[in-house]
Parts: sequence; C-alpha cells; structure tokens
Amino acid sequence: MAANNRRMSGKKGAQVGSGGNRRRGLEGKGPTPPAEARKGHVKNRIANAKAKKSAGAPRRPAPKGRGGKSSSEMVVGRNPVFEALRDGVPASTLYVQQFIDNDERVREALQLAAERGGIHLMEAPRPELDRMTNGLNHQGLVLQVPPYEYAHPEDLAAAAYDEGQDPLIVALDGVTDPRNLGAVVRSVSAFGGHGVVVPERRAAGMTAGAWKSSAGTAARTPVARCTNLTRALEAYKKAGVAVVGLAADGEHEVGELPALSGPVVIVVGSEGKGLSRLVGETCDYRVRIPMPGGAESLNAGVAAGIVLYEASRRRA
Repeated sequence: MAANNRRMSGKKGAQVGSGGNRRRGLEGKGPTPPAEARKGHVKNRIANAKAKKSAGAPRRPAPKGRGGKSSSEMVVGRNPVFEALRDGVPASTLYVQQFIDNDERVREALQLAAERGGIHLMEAPRPELDRMTNGLNHQGLVLQVPPYEYAHPEDLAAAAYDEGQDPLIVALDGVTDPRNLGAVVRSVSAFGGHGVVVPERRAAGMTAGAWKSSAGTAARTPVARCTNLTRALEAYKKAGVAVVGLAADGEHEVGELPALSGPVVIVVGSEGKGLSRLVGETCDYRVRIPMPGGAESLNAGVAAGIVLYEASRRRA
C-alpha cells in the first residue's frame, strides 16, 4: 500500500493551492463595453475622429504602399514625353539620345525637366534606347515613370473617419481604360471624395495616361488596389459603409437614394458590360441615372461624376 501511495504522489511535501486565482478567473470580465469604447470598431473611429477634430488635429493623408506597387513605365516619343512633363506626370529619369537633332520639342522637354527638378538627365546611344523601349519609335526621348504606390482599400475609409467625415469612395469594376481611371480620380477630387479602388487584375492602373487624365489631382487623391473587389466591398459593408452600384436597370434613381448622404462606396462598371455578377450581388443598392436623351450608357468618368455630385450635394 505504501508503494502505491508513493507512485500516486507526484510531488514531495505539501501541495500549494491556486490562492483563489482559478475561481476569480471564472467570474468573467463584466459587461461588453459600448461600441464607441471598443478599439477598431467603426463607431470608435468616428468618436476618436470627432475628438481629434475638436482638438484641432492636423489632417492625416491616406497612407500609401500597403496596396503594393505597380511596375515602372516608359513614355516614348517627343510629343508624349513633352506632354507628360507638362501635365505633371511623375518622372525619375529623362533619357536623351546622343547627337539628337535639337529641335523645339526636344528643347521644351529638357527645359520642363530642368524646371521641375528631381529628374535625372541621362544621355544614351540610340541602340541602348532601342533596347530599353523594345524597338519602339522613341525619336530620341524616353521618360521613365516610377512605380505608383497604391493604398489599401481600408486606408481610404480610415482616413475619412480620422477627418471626422463619412467615407465617399468610388470602386471601378472592369474599367480597363487608364483615361477613364484618371477622369474618375479627377471627379473624386472635385467632389470631396476620399479615393478610388481598383482590382489588381483586368483593370486600369495608375499609368502615365491615367495621371494625365487626372489633370494633376492624382497627386492628392489616393488610389487603392485590391486582390478581389468583391471581398473588398464586403469588408466595407462590415465596417458600416453602404455599397451602391450603378446599373441601367437599377431599382432606385440616383436622386432618390438617402444612402448617398452617409458612408458610401459607389461602384462603377465598364461602359459595355456594366457590373459583373458577383459585384452586382454584393451591392446594397443598385441605382440608375435617368437619361431622357435615350443614351444606353455613360462613360465611367461621367457616370461617377454625376453620382459624386449628388452625394456631395446631400452632404453640404
């Protein structure tokens, strides 16, 4: 029997108790705090934003980089290079062919690059420029555009809440023309929006053409990129942001939708196909723009501008 007791006893001497810690651990942590006090909750962000606004906190721009970077781009040809420099397209290096004919357009491009500053001027032989541009007709001028740093979709809403404002965001579904993206960025900037969301694949990105169409507003209006647009919209919905899709057969007219006065993401589809099926099913509301003239559809930039104006008017 004594041997049995020795096997069953794991420790020598008196056993030390928990001191009541286990019992207290089962008592719970009390009632759940209100949404305004829970870190990360939408209402908590709004409350913090209001407090910062009343304290005179400076405006915080939406952070960039979490959405990844695009690849660098080359603008080739004398007129395209001149227009890109004139329109404020970001540039890191201007390559000039050795022994180039110094005509007026070349002189103007060099002058603009010098005036802007921060652009490296590099002289290169023609074979090197041919290699860089894969044999395109560069006419002796090549402008390197650095990669664009995309924001993350949640950064756009967070920046709006930090300013004490309801998010006003445009998401593009199947828009592949960079000029349309640039026009949408310009409209978002004009009507006080907080940014644009684009899918990573099969969609226009922030190329030199998009920068030119934005007329300089891309420098202050962030563009976010997401892997999956449907999931990004679902995340906005969970954060309390309404998702409004534009559709020719929408159930609501754009001027009759109260949701535009609150936090909202406006989804614009391509001019030909409109919204994709999954994106359309994700929308809380589908709205149409009345067109008495009988046009079947509108350019993405024009359609976005109309809805952004209505949202801005309701918030004024």
